[in-house]
Amino acid sequence: MPIYKWEGKTAKGMTKKGELEAPSESALRVHLRQQGIIPTKVAPKGKEIQISLPIKRKVKQRAIAIFTRQLATMIDAGLPLVQSLDVLASQQEDKMFKKIIREIREDVEGGSTFAGALRKHPHTFNELYTNLVVAGEEGGILDNILIRLANYIEKAEALKKKVKSALVYPGVIVTVAVLVVMILMIFVIPVFETMFKSAGQSLPLPTLIVLSISKFIKKYILLFIPAMILLVYFFRRFYRTEYGKTLIDRLLLKLPVFGILLKKVSVARFARTLGTLVSSGVPILDGLHIVSKTAGNRTIETAILNARASIREGETIAEPLNRSGIFPPMVIQMISVGESTGALDSMLAKIADFFEEEVDVAVGNLTSLLEPFLMIFLGVVIGGVVISMYLPIFQMASAIH
Repeated sequence: MPIYKWEGKTAKGMTKKGELEAPSESALRVHLRQQGIIPTKVAPKGKEIQISLPIKRKVKQRAIAIFTRQLATMIDAGLPLVQSLDVLASQQEDKMFKKIIREIREDVEGGSTFAGALRKHPHTFNELYTNLVVAGEEGGILDNILIRLANYIEKAEALKKKVKSALVYPGVIVTVAVLVVMILMIFVIPVFETMFKSAGQSLPLPTLIVLSISKFIKKYILLFIPAMILLVYFFRRFYRTEYGKTLIDRLLLKLPVFGILLKKVSVARFARTLGTLVSSGVPILDGLHIVSKTAGNRTIETAILNARASIREGETIAEPLNRSGIFPPMVIQMISVGESTGALDSMLAKIADFFEEEVDVAVGNLTSLLEPFLMIFLGVVIGGVVISMYLPIFQMASAIH
């Protein structure tokens, strides 16, 4: 169907405009009048030249959360699903996401279920999203499920930002330190070396070491960049293997400071995801299968899958999770209480809230703990280079004196 650009006015005199697909211009005008908009201008949209690049770009989670919340509001207001998707597609600024929404609308209009249409776009709508939509469609509570999904996505993104903020500060400091040292070694140290040679005096050991490092870096600087690229490439290849991912994820959880933070993040994500699924009516075994895929760590994923296998044999959820040794005792106890009282979803929500606050505290503690270490690192590295260069000058000054 052709796409039309339109402008119109509401009953209150407000000007609105947008783009919509319609069989014809007259059909579009009828559709707009049904929405309470009097069309003033309708014109076919010109064909745009589309260049397809072999770049896979994911839709941002924030855009998915906004789409989900708006769709829930429209369905709750009584708008048909196809019409709601049509309106959201016309308002979407991201061209790729707009195309996806239109394809979903066409599939739904052609007789597919909403969940079935979503499953055709797994890179945008994951298994968690589609399974919750299935539960919402079957239970007739799609609007409530979409609100829960929007809340879940927003909280998951907030948790991810907290972890990133903990890593950005030390990363920036170390990067700046490395750049400063490289500039000193390549441009500044050679000037001192020329000056020392002209003086013809013997140099102290720290100065000789720094001069040797400077010569090495200046000689092989062009090899450092491809070497680093190759190192990153082989690391990523290794991490994609089953053994590599298992080994690295296990080591990450054992790190002194970051390991504790990652474990708290994983527990919060586990509780939030499973709580959302259980409260939406998804069976516990299906829920654990979905949660294992969103764990973000192979060690925790294995623990969840082992727990799922034990639950299938008739055990409670708390028992196999306790045997894994990953989940804290408080989490096990709260899950056990939730199972016995029939309030597992609310208990999981409380666990998620608690550990998200714990992540906040851990991020603050991590920043406070890293600051003195970073200052010492900067002082030792940059200060050591500067002092080693000034030692011969001090010797010359004392000799003259």
